[in-house]
Amino acid sequence: MITPPPFLTGNQIRHKFLQFYKGKKHQILPSASLIPTDPTVLLTIAGMLPFKPIFLGQELSRFSRVTTSQKCIRTNDIDNVGYTARHHTFFEMLGNFSFGDYFKEQAIKWAWELSTEIFLLPSQNIIVSVFENDDEAFDIWENVIGISKQRIIRMGEKDNFWKAGETGPCGPCSELYYDFYPELGEQNLDLENDSRFIEFYNLVFMEYNRNDNGDLLPLEQKNIDTGMGLERMAQILQKVPNNYETDLIFPIIKSISNIITTDYAEAEEKVKRSLKIIGDHTRAVVHMISDGVVASNTDRGYVLRRLIRRIIRHGRLIGIEGKFINEIAQTAIQTSGEFYPEIKEKAIFINKELEREEDIFLKTLERGEKLLSEIILKLEKSSQISGLDAFTLYDTYGFPLELTQEIAEESQLKVNVNEFYKQMKIQQCRSKAAHETVNLSVQYGVNKLINNIAATKFLGYSDLSSFSVIKKVLVNQKVVPKAEKGDDIKIVLDQSPFYAESGGQVSDHGHLVGQNSFIRINDVQKESGIFIHSGKVEEGCIFADEVVNAVVNNDYRHQVKLNHTSTHLLQAALKKILGDSITQAGSLVTFDRLRFDFQHSCQITPEQIEKVENTINSWISEKHIVKVENMPLKVAKEKGAIAMFGEKYGAEVRVINIPEVSMELCGGTHVENIAEIGLFKIISQSGISSGVKRIEAITGPTVLNHLKERENIVKNLCDHLKTKPEEIQNRITSLQIELKDTQKQLEIIQQELAVIKSDKLLDMAELLDNNLKIIVSNVGNMDTKALQKSAERLQHKIGEGAVVLGSTLPGNKVSLVAAFSKKIYKDKNILAGQFIGEIAQICEGGGGGRPNLAQAGGKNPGKLEEALLTAKNKLIQLLK
Repeated sequence: MITPPPFLTGNQIRHKFLQFYKGKKHQILPSASLIPTDPTVLLTIAGMLPFKPIFLGQELSRFSRVTTSQKCIRTNDIDNVGYTARHHTFFEMLGNFSFGDYFKEQAIKWAWELSTEIFLLPSQNIIVSVFENDDEAFDIWENVIGISKQRIIRMGEKDNFWKAGETGPCGPCSELYYDFYPELGEQNLDLENDSRFIEFYNLVFMEYNRNDNGDLLPLEQKNIDTGMGLERMAQILQKVPNNYETDLIFPIIKSISNIITTDYAEAEEKVKRSLKIIGDHTRAVVHMISDGVVASNTDRGYVLRRLIRRIIRHGRLIGIEGKFINEIAQTAIQTSGEFYPEIKEKAIFINKELEREEDIFLKTLERGEKLLSEIILKLEKSSQISGLDAFTLYDTYGFPLELTQEIAEESQLKVNVNEFYKQMKIQQCRSKAAHETVNLSVQYGVNKLINNIAATKFLGYSDLSSFSVIKKVLVNQKVVPKAEKGDDIKIVLDQSPFYAESGGQVSDHGHLVGQNSFIRINDVQKESGIFIHSGKVEEGCIFADEVVNAVVNNDYRHQVKLNHTSTHLLQAALKKILGDSITQAGSLVTFDRLRFDFQHSCQITPEQIEKVENTINSWISEKHIVKVENMPLKVAKEKGAIAMFGEKYGAEVRVINIPEVSMELCGGTHVENIAEIGLFKIISQSGISSGVKRIEAITGPTVLNHLKERENIVKNLCDHLKTKPEEIQNRITSLQIELKDTQKQLEIIQQELAVIKSDKLLDMAELLDNNLKIIVSNVGNMDTKALQKSAERLQHKIGEGAVVLGSTLPGNKVSLVAAFSKKIYKDKNILAGQFIGEIAQICEGGGGGRPNLAQAGGKNPGKLEEALLTAKNKLIQLLK
């Protein structure tokens, strides 16, 4: 029976975390402001951000160890707030940091100690992940902490390797996950299943520097950067289904529920969603105003204004007509004020700012909503609100574009955003920054520099090269008249054959050729219709206003086209095999593979995967043509066209039609006949979250390369096993059985040897004055299981007393075991786990276990004799 962890409030969790690390000689620092000193971001978005200059080697730290509870704001996932269990705009990141002090083993040991001994999480409920190549971290978790291999998951660079950018300090991560259902077993653990697992602690081992060539070089000063989500730990310890129902946010939700006289537990799902959004956003705006953010139409002030207006909007959705934001803000102030006293001190200022914004917005909201309703009612054939109407609502009535979009989406309508921004530029009634995309990255600076440029004309559907005029050249986020050889640049062209990344499809690669220059292009992004070409000047100089020949890499484009068209075939095949309820949840189309995410509640069998693959290859062999047509959105929907996930559509849409197979709205690039795909092969199928599956596949020449690799593997196996391909499986099964039998025999022999060795140690038993006996000995190279069995046997034979044994293991490791009789651990309160853990520190290790039997490890065999001598002297002293 697993004992659940105790209930702790959010304040208690925060306090215990900080005090724990204070006890480990960390300096507790206050949370930095949400207004960062880093000019590349609008708001503080991570717990490590205040220490970024230290990690980058730009500043020296006053302390080698610090710990914080850092306030953070992120709005990149704002549309997920209220819909998922764990997305927030405001959150707190608990962190411990080492600047050239302790490193991997200490960070892991403390993370485990904090989790299991301070927060009392059952060890059976904790799963850990490590970077796939980080054998050191794996070894620490397994041999120092004692976690079984099955619960240590190796993961790739995407999930478990931290980097600040393409160059600079970086390193592998190790993450701790809480398993809500450990009874489901340890086989085929899928950590992306958020209904079973929640990541609550991330340990970053910053040990490398990536240079311009992409090489990883060891850092002279290795650092530790960790983050524990306060809201996530609160969800675990308070045993609630999501972060919103913890005491960090739920009091705010309850105060809103009281206003509308609705019990949260009994509310409809859409009402709950609005309550969650209001609760989350209220906490965010209270902290933002407290830190000095003032609502405006630019930068972080725009973020604040948007959040306040979303609170008011969702209040109206659940029936609140008048003012209410200050009433619920009082709950947020009281909830957060215990740890952040400045919030209570600035309560009057916060109330005035919220009241001012609420007054301004309420004066225009009702009129704007009424006008928008009239606009929607007048729409007959069009399913799109014009940019002019959206701009009029904004310019004349102060009605935000985002709010127009939200209300439009409730009526299954879109807004012509491009036209909206054109109206903004034409009339110039607002500051230029008022309509920029809020972006918490250096890309925000790019937007400001190019906002007077006309949209780029895209030629790439029909042409792979064009003569284009350079409108802007940017180096280091600054507009410059020219760029020279070696410069990393961003270029804006008046027209371009390059496809800009969108709709899940990566951008084209290629080059630009000037009069005396050559620029390699490796990425193209689209901002408000403007294509930003990123690359490097490899030869000569490039000038603004120069005419260049823009050339797309045809081989790269062709492979991407194969994969994108195959994505359409995959969705069609999934619907055919698994049912029409399949809905897309994301996609990625790259040069070497495609990825397709979709919602499906049932498990997918290997037989179904095979049917999907066979269906697609059958369609390819039928040589269906691919028709591309432009038509009104309404017409496309009437014809049954499916919208691609994440795309935004105008009144006119581009339809990719593969007759009798698939019809989708898509702006991507595609083959003319699906026979060009050649072959389609699914290489993986997995679950990435509750009810969401992921399929990865390859096409064309990549399939042949994949099959050649597999063929070589089979050939090598045949050579090693001296068997035929068709007999490999039986041969491996036979070898596994033989190996298992051999291992069992070996274990029996080792245990027998351990018994023989342990019996000889009985003569070494020392009798103390109080009739207690002790045995302390180095038994050589005995493995951990045999060592434990020997200690237990010896303790049983000597009766009341203590046995401490040590051995050396392969790889310069040490194993220690302590076995104590009842009189020692119960009467004298000397616990085996605590005792052996302290002794193991001499060998640069640690461990623990039960009061009567405990095991520990170390990594310095040269200190084993010293450790055993210390253990003996300590036992004699304690047992007097």
